[in-house]
Amino acid sequence: MTTQSHEGTAASPHTPPPGAEGGAAGRTSRRRPNLGLDRFSGLYVWIAVIALFALWIPDTFMTQGNFRIIAGDQAITAMLAIGLIVPLAAGVFDLSIAGIMGFSVAMVSYQLSQGIGTPIAVVTTVLCGALIGAVNGFVVVKLKVDSFIATLGMSSILLAGTYWVTDGKQITEGFTDGFLDLGSKPFLGLPLPFFYMIGVAAVMYVVLEKTPLGRYFYATGGNRQAARLAGLRVERIMFGALMTSATIAAFTGVVLAAKLGTAAPDIGPSYLLPAFSAVFLGSTQIRAGRVNVLGTLIAIYLLATGVKGLQLAGAPSFVNDLFNGLALIVAVALAARTARRT
Repeated sequence: MTTQSHEGTAASPHTPPPGAEGGAAGRTSRRRPNLGLDRFSGLYVWIAVIALFALWIPDTFMTQGNFRIIAGDQAITAMLAIGLIVPLAAGVFDLSIAGIMGFSVAMVSYQLSQGIGTPIAVVTTVLCGALIGAVNGFVVVKLKVDSFIATLGMSSILLAGTYWVTDGKQITEGFTDGFLDLGSKPFLGLPLPFFYMIGVAAVMYVVLEKTPLGRYFYATGGNRQAARLAGLRVERIMFGALMTSATIAAFTGVVLAAKLGTAAPDIGPSYLLPAFSAVFLGSTQIRAGRVNVLGTLIAIYLLATGVKGLQLAGAPSFVNDLFNGLALIVAVALAARTARRT
């Protein structure tokens, strides 16, 4: 009986170990191609949106002028969103980024209206943006105020500052032709702001994806305590992230002033929701589960193409806010689901 029992349970040298067939099946199923739907779904949706409007309203949508408008108009939102990626990667919010941009529009416009030269006006405006970022960093890092509250308060202060600089009126004088060319002169058939955006995106992509500094940002945002135990100076990283976002926002404000040729006191806040929508939706693309530059650019132009198509199809003017609000809710839900799965 004992011998039969051992012979019955002994494994043949040619018999696969228990679970081997299941493991092979599991590996086969894991290797099954999914066409990148988990990382490139935004690209597929973008293509589908273009195809939809190409069939629906081909005469107005599928034109060179329309695509030129989409590329140029979204450059401002894209630069602002790219600036927003940096603090979010480091685990802090910057709700003042649109306020910094609006204040920068007012500041550079005011200096030009007072006869100050373009180079000085541009440099002082960008430096002022960096200073605002340093103040944000000081409040968050040294005073230990939550970044959400600190930057929300700063955005209100900046709105008041914008009204003070402009005296509550539009600034329309003092813009030189050289300054206006910075925001409207075409290059290769596209407005210059599009190429500024490409440059900012390229720099931030290299910094975040290809350098140790980028890894430090993501490590701090992923687990601040673990990053501190690993020897990272997380306070400096958070401080630098807020300064970087503010500097990019100030530069974006200069470009926007050159593009519009005017400064309105309430120009900044309307850009905040589209920027956040793009960043969170972008976090479900390319590098799913974390904010990233390429995913954000896909999200920007996906949203812009959808909104522009609906407008050309005769949708009411409020479709922009409706579309961006829904996109933000969906994006946050998808980002949370992706984070749980990873």
